[in-house]
Amino acid sequence: MDITRRITVFDTDDLESESAFWAALLGGTVEKEDDWHSLVVDGSSQMGFQLAPDHRRPEWPGGTPQQIHLDLYVPDIAAAHTEALALGATLLKAADDTSAAEGFQVYADPAGHPFCLCWG
Repeated sequence: MDITRRITVFDTDDLESESAFWAALLGGTVEKEDDWHSLVVDGSSQMGFQLAPDHRRPEWPGGTPQQIHLDLYVPDIAAAHTEALALGATLLKAADDTSAAEGFQVYADPAGHPFCLCWG
């Protein structure tokens, strides 16, 4: 699969403190949207932070709520979708319009871990 960018995304109930922590730790800056922050290091987006108001801290090592997922950016969502399904992924949430300039679809890997195929 042709993946042009990989983003690790943390769910958090406090976007400000979570993104500021990682920006300071990794020497980057934060680009802010309402419910999403991006960490940029050396001009490249490295991590994402997604507002999850009901987020609970994990009970390590056996935490049950989603804590982290991957955003994989692809140049051709139709081809990536077909390939992901052929490899054993399950589509969890389809985009309303895959011809839109940007968007994402949510999948699960064979063990149920969520990831997104994104474009734009």
